[in-house]
Amino acid sequence: MKAVFSFAASSLIVITLHAGQAVPIFDGSSFHGWDGDTKKTWRIEQGEIVGGDLKKMVPQNEFIATTRSYTNYVLRLKFKLTGTEGFVNSGIQYHSQRIPNHNEMKGYQADIGVGWWGAIYDESRRNKVMIKPDEAAVKKAVKLNDWNDYEVHTSGRRTVLKINGVQMVDYTEADESLPQSGRIGLQVHGGGKTEIRFKDILIEEKP
Repeated sequence: MKAVFSFAASSLIVITLHAGQAVPIFDGSSFHGWDGDTKKTWRIEQGEIVGGDLKKMVPQNEFIATTRSYTNYVLRLKFKLTGTEGFVNSGIQYHSQRIPNHNEMKGYQADIGVGWWGAIYDESRRNKVMIKPDEAAVKKAVKLNDWNDYEVHTSGRRTVLKINGVQMVDYTEADESLPQSGRIGLQVHGGGKTEIRFKDILIEEKP
């Protein structure tokens, strides 16, 4: 009994140490734990996940996504969106899934781009904006063509989005049939000469 008790106690200590801590989900050098088009669309440069191209049009929406699912958490990352022509847009998928045999993901998107900053769009499902932030908050928060901090807070059916520490939206899903867990994905939107960069991707899982 003494040996069993000691093992259980040490296991509890390990669990306690990791609970509520932010941990990286991108190692900065490989796509371990992620999947997507890493031949044409997504690459790694200087410890950053980079999607798209400033010299040629991105032909269609593409996503790099975690291979595992998450439920309640705080996701924090840095992003930089630039573009020279067409649809300059990106987003962060959460509580989402890949559509089989298709380039799209379906689920919630924390949007990135002029006219879309900080909005929640229901990608490839209801295909509409669920909520948009006040324009004054967007102007206060967003740094164009520069690095910005994005936070996605999820708890049950509630999501809070923040850019550079400024709250964008506070949304609670009314449709109880929709899943509130799933994969995390990073998007580069088709139809533009655009490049999106992500780095310092951390997640803090909650009960």
